Amino acid sequence: MAPIAVGDTLPDGNLSCFDAEDKPQQVSVHSLSAGKKVIIFGVPGAFTPTCSLKHVPGFIERAGELKSKGVDEIICISVNDPFVMKAWANTYPENKDVKFLADGSATYTHALGLELDLSEKGLGTRSRRFALLVEDLKVKAANIESGGEFTVSSADDILKAL
Repeated sequence: MAPIAVGDTLPDGNLSCFDAEDKPQQVSVHSLSAGKKVIIFGVPGAFTPTCSLKHVPGFIERAGELKSKGVDEIICISVNDPFVMKAWANTYPENKDVKFLADGSATYTHALGLELDLSEKGLGTRSRRFALLVEDLKVKAANIESGGEFTVSSADDILKAL
């Protein structure tokens, strides 16, 4: 399947998280995105160096600026289980705006055409690093990295598209 691209409609799918009462939940991507301007960014794995030290902190630090430009939701997706995503989110106590959602079986990542086979490194199927700007389910910017690079999918890169 070809990777998602500018002009495409964002596919629907369910991702996992914990709600305010610490109960596991399934959330529909369309329920978070329909009628809104959202940023969805994906990372190869929770707690990995580039993801934890650069990619996620950039979106947390720039959240106010992104919101001031009309962004309603900032969503981080990783092929991890919701328990790992919750623990990872808790390492960013300053975060008020980035939602951490789990794609445990990479089903949604496959629907986006953004899977990355890291089996040789013992990691199995993961997500390519990416950042999408989506307005009312239509992709307006698709910044997709090659391999494990981090050159086009930062919060700064998405700010240029707003």
